[in-house]
Amino acid sequence: MSAPQAVVFDLGGVLVDWDPRYLYRTLLPSEESVERFLAEVTTPSWNAAQDAGRTWADAVAELTALHPQYTALIEAYDARWIETIGGEIDGTVELLRELRSSGSVGLYALTNWSAEKFPLAVERFEWLSWFEGIVVSGVERLVKPDPRIFRLLLDRYGLDASSTVYIDDNPPNVDAAAELGMTSLHFTGPDRLRDELSQLGLVASDRPTEE
Repeated sequence: MSAPQAVVFDLGGVLVDWDPRYLYRTLLPSEESVERFLAEVTTPSWNAAQDAGRTWADAVAELTALHPQYTALIEAYDARWIETIGGEIDGTVELLRELRSSGSVGLYALTNWSAEKFPLAVERFEWLSWFEGIVVSGVERLVKPDPRIFRLLLDRYGLDASSTVYIDDNPPNVDAAAELGMTSLHFTGPDRLRDELSQLGLVASDRPTEE
């Protein structure tokens, strides 16, 4: 690869601890009931349609028509969506901070996220303002791993794939970025990511100590 000029972060699962279980553990009586509800009612594919641009109003209406007995629980996913965020992933935010402080690479984000809900994340996480550009699937109506959304990112911000590092916790997204020529890193935790970024000469191998 060329010397890295840009680093692109996925958000959910890399910088943001997002999981609908956080919400539904407050609404359902047991872990088993939470897992069943998320597998059978508010499924990952149902949520992914919002990431692709479907409105939450349409999503709730369609699902409550199928499962009227769960109307209140389905509506909670929309009304109390902010409770699906557990917080930030501290170690990864620290790496983002180090990259920003060094000024050696451009920082970007590419995320599968509802256009309606993304502003709530912007309000909560000040560090989202550190990115030079963010591509949100729900705005573009394209979702990863569709290669078109990766190309949109590269074209919009004038990035060269061969000098761009991409970080994601979802293997199909990692593979899609690699196929376009990016240096693609599968995120499994901040410590491993630090090792990989340090091998690329982008961060220190050890976390800086605070004075």
